[in-house]
Amino acid sequence: MIKIVVAVKRVVDANIKVRLNEAGELDISGFKKAMNPFDEIALEQAVQMKEKGLADEVIAVSVGDSGSSETLRTALAMGADRAVLLETEKDVIIEPLNVAKLLAAFMKKEAAGLMIFGKQAIDNDANQVGQMVAAMLDLPQATHVSKVEEKDGKLHVTREIDGGIEEDELELPAVVTADLRLSNPRYVTLPMMMKSKKKPMQVVPYRELGVELRPHLELIKVESPEARKTGQILSSVDELIDKLKNEVKVL
Repeated sequence: MIKIVVAVKRVVDANIKVRLNEAGELDISGFKKAMNPFDEIALEQAVQMKEKGLADEVIAVSVGDSGSSETLRTALAMGADRAVLLETEKDVIIEPLNVAKLLAAFMKKEAAGLMIFGKQAIDNDANQVGQMVAAMLDLPQATHVSKVEEKDGKLHVTREIDGGIEEDELELPAVVTADLRLSNPRYVTLPMMMKSKKKPMQVVPYRELGVELRPHLELIKVESPEARKTGQILSSVDELIDKLKNEVKVL
């Protein structure tokens, strides 16, 4: 059996539509936060693997400030055995490469057999961290996975690709990123949350991992998307072609 590490991220609740404020700034401090939906799918997959006897421990890990402990508590309620917060200061830039460095160091320290990520976080849609961790640790990886099976000590995965379905076999340890159809996350009830308080949660200052973090990206501007124009009903194909040529200028 193996130890599975699942990375979870605290993001603005997926049901909330984020808008710029009157000053044209993106301020999410007052919005409700929750676990990234794709990370919920990844965690559910790990818990199901343990329930089937394919893993002996599931560890949820998050990178961020103290607020991320709420997300980790939800992960414990969903079935993770323990949780670890790689705590950063407020001024530390939480960008994909820095997160990947910390998670790679953590996975190496834990000697995990499998690390599962959500394929992307809904706040920045970067779709980078899982791939970066695999590269840093020189591990086999499978991204956008919709099905996972363990056979003869190897991981058999199904990936949804542009051309259809791809099936791969991975040697363990490995890295996997979860697509939408990999699993259906269980609903967290109040009794589950109460039981989670008995499970261990560790806070590790990120500097203890010996990783140097520095900014690699610069945010230049944030702006709202252009408002969608009202549709038009045209009377003929000739009128459509005329508009495509002279107004939209795509022909």
